[in-house]
Amino acid sequence: MTTTPIPTDRPAPRRRRGARRRTPGERIFSVVNVVLLTGFALICLVPFLHVIGSSLATPGELATRNFVIVPREWSLAAYRYILSTPTIFRAMGVSVFVTVVGTFLSLVVTAMMAYALAKPTLPGRRSINFLVVFTMLFSGGMIPSFIVVSKLGLLDSLWSLILPVTVNAFNLVIMRNFFQGIPDSLEEAARIDGCSEIGVFLRVVLPLSMASIATIGLFYAVTYWNTYMGAVLFINDSSKWPIQVLLRQVVIVSSGMNADATSVDVVPPAQSVKMAVIAVATLPMLAVYPFVQRYFVKGAMIGSVKG
Repeated sequence: MTTTPIPTDRPAPRRRRGARRRTPGERIFSVVNVVLLTGFALICLVPFLHVIGSSLATPGELATRNFVIVPREWSLAAYRYILSTPTIFRAMGVSVFVTVVGTFLSLVVTAMMAYALAKPTLPGRRSINFLVVFTMLFSGGMIPSFIVVSKLGLLDSLWSLILPVTVNAFNLVIMRNFFQGIPDSLEEAARIDGCSEIGVFLRVVLPLSMASIATIGLFYAVTYWNTYMGAVLFINDSSKWPIQVLLRQVVIVSSGMNADATSVDVVPPAQSVKMAVIAVATLPMLAVYPFVQRYFVKGAMIGSVKG
């Protein structure tokens, strides 16, 4: 009985039909493109590494080295100084509340207004769009904003950090353009099935707009988290300061100046405290970004290319 030998060499995979071989020029362009983009990414990453390294360096190393990425000796003195009082955690809670509530409220109002302005049948649509774009070019300024907030009774209230910036005109225009790109046939089919206008908005439009909503939500979250000037103008009670204002006071105290902030007996060098402050204020947003990264480019591009 004879057996047929089994071939050990697998045949080379066939090239997909329709695929063409890349030319040497295209391969060189791909290599150069990868090298340039990698270098650009490293250039953007170096400042963050410098901030983290300087915040963890010892005072002696900061005195002898102007640029630190990986410290020779690690020290948490700057972070212990910043986190030495419960005031920092209260301020962090204020910022989290303002960011979460403000982002949710802004997304709801912006989405509803953008959906209405995306409809050609809306009475006065052109005038409303003009007023929205007008606010992108001209604003009332600091004093009128303070007067409005004061007359509304919002001084020393966390709502003064949310309501005046609930709707951003730029974000509204991007979301409106995104809604205009949704086919009308989908909405008509939903209406034929018995959906009301609110039902069409909730069941058809919003599920198709997750990329745009995630992108605009990130824009709003960064704006609320970085709230500083509004808190300085409208909040007099230090217990309601957001993290940005309190960290500014910490930097002033570490620099040897008088400020209304709690200090400790041993103050680390001002340079390491400043770097630690930047890290504390930046890392929460950096932690959120990876979860919306896949929506970011798609939502921004789709919403901005349609006029």
